[in-house]
Amino acid sequence: MKRCLRVIHQPYGQYRNSLGRTLNGVSDGSHRCSHALNTGRLYSSVSAAELQFGQPVHETHPHILKAGELTPGITALEYAQRRSKLASLLPKNGIAVLAAAEIKYRSGAVFYEFHQDSNFFYLTGFNEPEAIAVIAKSVDEEDHIFHLYVRPKDPKAEQWDGARSGLGAATDVFNADETGDIKQLNTILPPIVKSTSAVYTDIPLHPAPSTVLSRFLSGSTSKAEGFAGLLPSSKLHPLRDIINSVRAFKSDAEIANMRKAGQASGRAFTEVMRQTWTRERELCNALEYGFKTRGCDGSAYVPVIAGGKNALSVHYVRNDDVLREGELVLVDAGGEYGSYITDITRTFPTSPRFTPAQRDLYNALLSVQRTCISLCRASAHTTLDALHALAEGALKTSLRDLGFDISGNAMEVLLPHHLSHYVGLDVHDTPGYSRKEVLREGHCVTVEPGIYVSHSERWPKHFRGMGIRIEDSIAVQAEHPYVLTTEAVKEVEDIEALRS
Repeated sequence: MKRCLRVIHQPYGQYRNSLGRTLNGVSDGSHRCSHALNTGRLYSSVSAAELQFGQPVHETHPHILKAGELTPGITALEYAQRRSKLASLLPKNGIAVLAAAEIKYRSGAVFYEFHQDSNFFYLTGFNEPEAIAVIAKSVDEEDHIFHLYVRPKDPKAEQWDGARSGLGAATDVFNADETGDIKQLNTILPPIVKSTSAVYTDIPLHPAPSTVLSRFLSGSTSKAEGFAGLLPSSKLHPLRDIINSVRAFKSDAEIANMRKAGQASGRAFTEVMRQTWTRERELCNALEYGFKTRGCDGSAYVPVIAGGKNALSVHYVRNDDVLREGELVLVDAGGEYGSYITDITRTFPTSPRFTPAQRDLYNALLSVQRTCISLCRASAHTTLDALHALAEGALKTSLRDLGFDISGNAMEVLLPHHLSHYVGLDVHDTPGYSRKEVLREGHCVTVEPGIYVSHSERWPKHFRGMGIRIEDSIAVQAEHPYVLTTEAVKEVEDIEALRS
C-alpha cells in the first residue's frame, strides 16, 4: 500500500500520515502526536517517495525494504511487539529510557561510519544519532506508550550531512505515540520521570573513563548530568537484564536475516579458499568484497586474517603479514545484513594440502565442534557452559592421544577462550546474558573450539606454532540445530579439493 503524507507548508517541512499510524499496513487507530498541528495551515498530498528520510523506507528504497518493513526483514509490527514485550516486564507505571549512539569522530570533522546502539535499534528501528526513546507501561498495563525524541528537519544541516527523518516521521514512520525536538529534552523529560514509579535505563549517568590513560587524562564531567539530576536513586534500575531476556530469543525474521548473512559470508569464505594468497591483506580485501557483492551490508567486525604464528593471538587484526608456504591461515570474519551479523572461523593451509600434523590437530578440533553443534537444540537441555566443559574434556582426550602433556594448566593455555557466545545484532550479543541459561528455541549462538600451540618445548615439536579455530553460527531449534553458516566448507577433503 502506498503511504501518503500530508506536508505542512512550514520551514522544516514536518508532515503527518493522512492515514493515521499504521503497523504493517493495518491502522491501530491510536495516532497521537505531541507536536500539535495547526488546523489553519495548508496541506497538500504527496507520495512518501518524494520526501527524504534519514534512512531507507519502502517508498524511497523498495529495492531494500518490502512493504511493511521498517528495516530489512523486520516489520514495523515486529518492532511494536518488541516494545510491548519489554513494557510487559516493567512494573506498574514504570518506564524504560534508551539513548541513540553518538557520532564518533576520527579527527576534526571526519567521522566514523555511524553504528546505532543495539538496544535502541532493537526497540525502535531508528538509525540516527541524537535521539531518546522512552517506553512507558500504559496506565491500564495492557500495552505501552512509545515516546521518540529526535532531531527536527533542518535544510541547512541536511545540505551537509544528509537527510534527517524529523519529528513527523517519528510518528508516521516509526510509530511513536509522542515525539518532540531532542533539543527540548530538558523540558520534556522532567514531567515524564516525575510521574513514573521506576526508571529502567543503561545510559551511563556518570561514565568513567575506560582505560588507565583516559582516567589519568580525563577530568571531564558527564554529558548525562542533566538526565542524572532527574533521577532519584530510589527510582533508578538497570535495564540490561530485562532487555537481554527479550533480545536473547530471536524471531523467525531475525533468524532469516542471520541466515542471509551466514549464507553470503559462507560462500565468500569458500571462494577465498579456492585461491592462493601471499598476503593477509589481500585475502582480507577479497573476503570483505565477497561479503558485499553477495548481498551483505559489509563486515560485521574487523576480520582476523592470521597466517602462521599470528594465529596464536586470538584477536589478531593487523592483517599485514605475508602468508608463507606450508603454514596455516586462520580466518575469523563475517558479514552483516540488516544489522544482523554472522560469525565464522575457518583454518586452512596456504599449500594445496594439510601436512599430517596439521590434519591430525584440525580433525581433532573438528570432531569436537561437530559434537557440540549437534547438542545446540532445545531437547538437549544443555547450556553454553556445559558445552564448553564437554568440548574441553573431549579435546583433552584427543590431545593426549596426539602426544600432548595435558597436566596442570595445559587446557587453559591451549584453549584460552570460551567455546561459545550469543550472536544477533552484535557479535557478542546480549552482553551479561548468562552462559548458564538452558538453550531454548530462538537462542542463536556460536560454537568455536580452538587450539593455540605456542613454540614452548612443553608441546610436541611438530604441532608448535599452529593456531586452529573452527566456528559456525547456529540457531537453536526444538529438535535440531540450524547451522546458519553451512556454505563455508570445513571438511579436510573439501578444503583440499578447493585448494588443489
